[in-house]
Amino acid sequence: MSKLFSTYTTKGLTLKNRVAMSPMCMYSVETDDGVANDFHFAHYVSRAAGQVGLIMIEATAVQAVGRISHGDLGLWDDDQIPALKRIVDGIHYHEGATGIQLAHAGRKAVLDVDPVAPSPIAFDDESKKPHELTATEIEEVVADFKKAAFRAKEAGFDVIEIHAAHGYLLHEFLSPISNLREDEYGGPAGNRYRVLSDVIKAVREVWDGPLFVRVSATDYAHGGLTVEDYIPFAKWMKADGADLLDVSSGALVNTVPKVYPGYQVPFAEKIRAGAGIATGAVGLITTGAQAEEVLQNDRADLIFLGRELLRDPYWARTAAKDVRGEVTPPKQYERGGW
Repeated sequence: MSKLFSTYTTKGLTLKNRVAMSPMCMYSVETDDGVANDFHFAHYVSRAAGQVGLIMIEATAVQAVGRISHGDLGLWDDDQIPALKRIVDGIHYHEGATGIQLAHAGRKAVLDVDPVAPSPIAFDDESKKPHELTATEIEEVVADFKKAAFRAKEAGFDVIEIHAAHGYLLHEFLSPISNLREDEYGGPAGNRYRVLSDVIKAVREVWDGPLFVRVSATDYAHGGLTVEDYIPFAKWMKADGADLLDVSSGALVNTVPKVYPGYQVPFAEKIRAGAGIATGAVGLITTGAQAEEVLQNDRADLIFLGRELLRDPYWARTAAKDVRGEVTPPKQYERGGW
C-alpha cells in the first residue's frame, strides 16, 4: 500500500493523503492591504481540486510592518478574514485541508519603514539596518501572533503553522548570528528560544488544532545553527505544543547551499529521530517514488512540495500512478479517466 496516499491524523484532523503544498509567497496582493484576491482563490483551490491533501497558505503577516513586501497577505486585521474564509471554503469543497503560515519578516522586510529585529544587524550590505526590538515590543509581536491565530480560527483553517525559518524574525531570534542580545532573549540557546516559545504558547491559548512550526535546520554559515542545534529546540517546541516541524533550511544569510534532489530530507529525518516529533520533508522532491521512499523509510511524516506544485497542480494524480496509490478525482472530472 502506498504510504504517500495513506491518511495522516494529527490533533483530530485526518488528511486524506500525505501530499502537502508548501507555503510559497506569491507577492500578489494588489492594494497594499494584505487582503487575498481572485488570484489567491484560484491558485490555492486548484491544488485542492488536484487532490493535494493539505494546502498551506503562504506567509501571512501578523503585523503590517512584518510583511516581506507590499504584496504579502496579512492577518493583522479582521477585514482580512472574509477573503481567506472564501479560500478555505473552496478548499474544503474538494475535501482538502488547509493551513495558514503566520509570519513576521523581521529584518528582511522590504517596506518603506525601518525593519525590526532582535539586534541592529542588517541582512546584507543592501538592506536597511533594523531597529532592535525592546522587551515591550517583543511582547506586542507575541500578542499579535495570538490575535492572528484567533482570526485564522475564525476563517476556518484546519492547521496553523508558525514561520520560524528562512531568516525571518523568529529565526533571527534563534540564531546566534543575528541575535547578539544580552538580555533574557539572547545568549544561551534557551534564551534565544524564548520568543518562539512564547509565540507557540500564546497561539495555543486560542488554538487547539494541529500546530506546525517551519524551521531552517541549518544556517549554512560559520557560527550559525546546525541540525544538531535543532534537536533540543525541537524537543522544547514539542513540549510547548507543536505537533509537527516543517523542516527547511537556510536563508538567514546570503549563502547559497549545494542543492540536489532531496537535499533537505536528512534534516527532517534527524530531527524526527532525535526529538521524537513528526516532521515534514521538503527540498526538490519531484516524483511519487521519491516521496514514497521518504515515508516508507520513516524519514518524515508528510511530503511538502513547492515548485513542483507550481508546475503541476495535479501532481498527486501523476504520483499516484507512479506508486500505485489511489486518488479520487473531483466528480466533475471523473469522465477524464483519472
